[in-house]
Amino acid sequence: MTSGIVSQLFQSALAVLAAPLLIGWVNMCRAWLQNRSAPSLLQPYRALHKLFHKDAAISRNTSWIFRFNPYVQFGCMWLAAGIVPVLATDLPLAPAADVVALVGVFAVARVFAALAAMDTGTAFGGLGARREMFIGALAEPAMLIVFFNLSLIAQSTSLNTIVETLAHGNFLIRPSFAFAGVAFYMVALAENARVPVDNPTTHLELTMIHEAMILEYSARHLALIEWAVAVKLVAYSALGIALFVPWGIAEAGNTAALPLALLALAGKLFVGGAVLATLETVLAKLRLFRAPEFVATAFLLAMLGVLLNLVLQR
Repeated sequence: MTSGIVSQLFQSALAVLAAPLLIGWVNMCRAWLQNRSAPSLLQPYRALHKLFHKDAAISRNTSWIFRFNPYVQFGCMWLAAGIVPVLATDLPLAPAADVVALVGVFAVARVFAALAAMDTGTAFGGLGARREMFIGALAEPAMLIVFFNLSLIAQSTSLNTIVETLAHGNFLIRPSFAFAGVAFYMVALAENARVPVDNPTTHLELTMIHEAMILEYSARHLALIEWAVAVKLVAYSALGIALFVPWGIAEAGNTAALPLALLALAGKLFVGGAVLATLETVLAKLRLFRAPEFVATAFLLAMLGVLLNLVLQR
């Protein structure tokens, strides 16, 4: 019991502390691919340190939602990253790691972000909130269908059970995995405001989605939101690793396998960050009204995976 609690605390702390490092690695790879001078790997930490030591400027017209939103964003992303089994299965928070509840955690963060953006009363805030809810309304069903595809195999909606079945069960080649994996990656790009759905580095009002919602934030509030964005990327990366590349995750009670699981996680994140930077370099951002087609394609692929799974099980 004690080792399980220690493992859970270590995984939760690792997700938060290493999140800016993943952002720094993606930015470094993207700069190399674009033949630019790469920023330091620790630049995101320096940016957060700088923001935390500034004085916040808050409009008098905003309500408690605007002030409370950064803490909700950070807390939801930390909870999501903490309950995904990436180092070991059967951790103390495993009973809370239900796929439907996990999607609900992401939905709570999205709703608060949209409400806080509209709370400012600015044109950019309302524009970003509408676009965010528009994309989210299409991405969440696709994500649920991906989870249901894997739930059919494990006969459970518990992430812990799904990961144990896939990582430590008999190895089988399942064609439905290909559809589910591509759909999950497409949804992850949309949910994390990455190219081709959104550009995290843009400030053009005609194209930005996530950035439009946080233009009024500064200092510690902006730092928490930027940190939450990094933790969200880690959460989706860890979720994709746990579902589609689960090999290396330690079994329940096997404390000796944790160092190997940590090395496996670092290697997978290293490769995943490089792949993400490559895609953002070779792909162009879609027009806003083409983004629904992108997410709808993910939904279609996820549905094909479910149908193929049902057909092969008969």
